[in-house]
Amino acid sequence: MDIKSYMQTLGQQARAASRVIAAAGSEAKNAALLAIADALNTNREKVLAANANDLKNGQAKGLDAALLDRLELNNARVDAMIEGLHQVAALPDPIGEITDLAKRPSGIELGKMRVPLGVVGIIYESRPNVTIDAASLCLKSGNSTILRGGSEAILSNQAIADCIKQGLAATGLPEASVQVVETTDRAAVGELITLSEYVDVIVPRGGKSLIERISNDARIPVIKHLDGICHVYIDDKADLDMAFNIAFNAKTHRYGVCNAMETLLVAEGVAAEILPRLAKAYEVEGVELRGCEKTREIINCAAASEKDWGTEYLAPILSIKIVADMDDAMAHIAQYSSQHTEAIVTNDEARSRRFIAEVDSSSVMHNASTRFADGFEYGLGAEIGISTDKIHARGPVGLEGLTSQKWIVFGHGEIRK
Repeated sequence: MDIKSYMQTLGQQARAASRVIAAAGSEAKNAALLAIADALNTNREKVLAANANDLKNGQAKGLDAALLDRLELNNARVDAMIEGLHQVAALPDPIGEITDLAKRPSGIELGKMRVPLGVVGIIYESRPNVTIDAASLCLKSGNSTILRGGSEAILSNQAIADCIKQGLAATGLPEASVQVVETTDRAAVGELITLSEYVDVIVPRGGKSLIERISNDARIPVIKHLDGICHVYIDDKADLDMAFNIAFNAKTHRYGVCNAMETLLVAEGVAAEILPRLAKAYEVEGVELRGCEKTREIINCAAASEKDWGTEYLAPILSIKIVADMDDAMAHIAQYSSQHTEAIVTNDEARSRRFIAEVDSSSVMHNASTRFADGFEYGLGAEIGISTDKIHARGPVGLEGLTSQKWIVFGHGEIRK
């Protein structure tokens, strides 16, 4: 079967399954999620062995450290996937929820009901855990999904897909509720993003080039973010021990993730005190520092270029800029941020309130690491991705982000006059 016919078949099967899963009750969906968790635990060694082969192939192809980190599974990450399935199963089911019910002068009662989107196409690179995250959230929110992972994770994704099929089969839900594209042919992506007859929304997760391509070529609505250029601003009224811990964690906890800090902004009033301490800690971790002229007067580092301020490194590299005050920091963020996540460290409540209100990003934090911008940490169980769009969803996209609402009317025989 050629790629076009193959993807058409997946689309038809997904549309048929979406009608079944949309009507499934919470008990059936939760049972499927728990059965998938059991299958993943039972087949743990098979999944890890498949991932080991993907890692070996990735190293042979010269994948960089950030991509290999995203690709790698270990027992802790499998445990996190299983825990995510349990958390999603425990979450309230949004489907069928009726809100804003009110009586109109005509006598009708009007409200809104939360409903699934239908069929969700998800295109992602490297991270095989996305297969579980996406499957769990789509199932719980009553959507069917077509998952197209990267070629570098094909063996891992196939092993995880087998676990998903086992869980669905054990609970009587259609196996086509979750379909993993089995070909690594890039033409499959081009077909998926044009299946407007069968697919209702596309969610791309990956590098900027992938997301730009999907956004430009898709004939279907796209939920996306292009970059994770995240900032931490250390205010001159910050607790500097707290600021040190947050700035260190935001950069070094993991490098190849979109919520890692890429630019550190420091108020000039505390720069001479906090930067040498941070620079020493970053040096121990092997982080390359690139600073503005004022930064280089305080610590030894390379000069930051204009390009650095707008770069998502996904690597042990950090840009540092000394700013006059919070307004200067917010102006820098407004110019260079990708509207993903920004944080302020300060003990001044009024400043924190202004920062939170005026910084236009999908997550804005006070006295916390940017690494918390994550569906799991936000209590969503998992996330389908992080959206920097303003419509239809923003920030970590969990269950509610995979639903829509429809107007519903309860009448008593009323007619329009």
